[in-house]
Amino acid sequence: MLIHPEEILETIKMVSNENLDIRTVTMGINLRGCSHPDLDTFNENVYNRIMYYAKDLVKTTNEIQNLYGIPIINKRISVTPISIVAESCEATDLSSVAQTLDRAAEDVGVDFIGGFSALVQKGMTPGDLKLINSIPRALASTRKVCSSVNVATTRAGINMDAVSLMGRVIKETAEMTRDSSGIGCAKLVVFANAPDDNPFMAGAFHGIGEPDCVINVGVSGPGVVNSAVRALKDPTLGDISECIKKTSFKITRMGEMVGREVARRLHAQFGVLDLSLAPTPAIGDSVAAILEAMGLESCGTHGTTAALALLNDAVKKGGAMASSSVGGLSGAFIPVSEDEGMIRAVQRGSLTLDKLEAMTSVCSVGLDMIAVPGDTPASTISAIIADEMAIGMINKKTTAVRVIPAPGTKVGDMVEFGGLLGTAPVMPVHRFSSETFISRGGRIPAPIQSLTN
Repeated sequence: MLIHPEEILETIKMVSNENLDIRTVTMGINLRGCSHPDLDTFNENVYNRIMYYAKDLVKTTNEIQNLYGIPIINKRISVTPISIVAESCEATDLSSVAQTLDRAAEDVGVDFIGGFSALVQKGMTPGDLKLINSIPRALASTRKVCSSVNVATTRAGINMDAVSLMGRVIKETAEMTRDSSGIGCAKLVVFANAPDDNPFMAGAFHGIGEPDCVINVGVSGPGVVNSAVRALKDPTLGDISECIKKTSFKITRMGEMVGREVARRLHAQFGVLDLSLAPTPAIGDSVAAILEAMGLESCGTHGTTAALALLNDAVKKGGAMASSSVGGLSGAFIPVSEDEGMIRAVQRGSLTLDKLEAMTSVCSVGLDMIAVPGDTPASTISAIIADEMAIGMINKKTTAVRVIPAPGTKVGDMVEFGGLLGTAPVMPVHRFSSETFISRGGRIPAPIQSLTN
């Protein structure tokens, strides 16, 4: 890839002044060869496989960071969904597998490891149930493990039995991590149409169609896009779109350069570049700030969904022109706790849970890092999940829910998670019950697109 001197200078400016970074280099590792009926043997196999592939991951990414002068914020690992590779285990509690993943992540020095996961969009096997029931203990007893459960796809419909179960699992996870404001739920996400190559946590896992070992990269540049949009002089919306496309192009080229070099040095395949705009709590590094730069007085007001649609489309178009390996999610994230502009919008009353749900129909993922009162019923959480799964299923896109019923909190409280997870204002939920709807169970059928294969 030919990099011109002007691009290097531009990148230096983006890094030093506009919070540009590589959000994550994520190594995906296939664990299917680790299966064994004996849990201790299985855990040993998993640990050894991760150590074999990832032992030099952190050292190599640090070398690349120093070589190019581009910050690489997180080094992560994703593995084959554990419910699949642990199906033959005779143990009923799989939390020790999560502890093995945590120990491996600690020993290789990565920030997070994802893949304590299950894919249950059409039904749950005994292995899936074992894993899902183990999630609260797993997340309460580990620091770096992330968990995800895919409960819906456009072709399979929505598994409402799994949706109902996940509401209870989220509540239990919050209670088991009560001393840290329910932080276990910040490492747990429920998906529709989960991608196999997502490098971002908490939803990363190593999909079935992936190679044995792969490097996926997630870049992030909301601060850069915000700065570029604000520099325009009285632009039209078309001008804003063009500006975002050009900026995304530059960000994507940088990310691919880093990802391919990391993969080459680690003798792994280069997978995808996910160019999702992932905000941080830093001032200006905010998706909400970009929407407000387009002319909205406050994120969440009328017009926000249209502005987010423009942003998401332009990001994808710009990235697609810069790389033939764009994948994962690739759009704009709207995690409330991780975006200082979103937090401010919630506090001033312009951004509500209902508006966030509407925005998820056009953004990269879904309802992300949202704190709700600790006494929110499990059925209400399940209903929030069901609504979001329906958006993903009908629109043939990835949607997700990462919600934290923070124990002991009420609307208006602030919940501190620290680091990239930020601070979440506790948002209100509807007081009317969804209990009867959720308790019916069964499956919401897939839309008619399921007959086109």
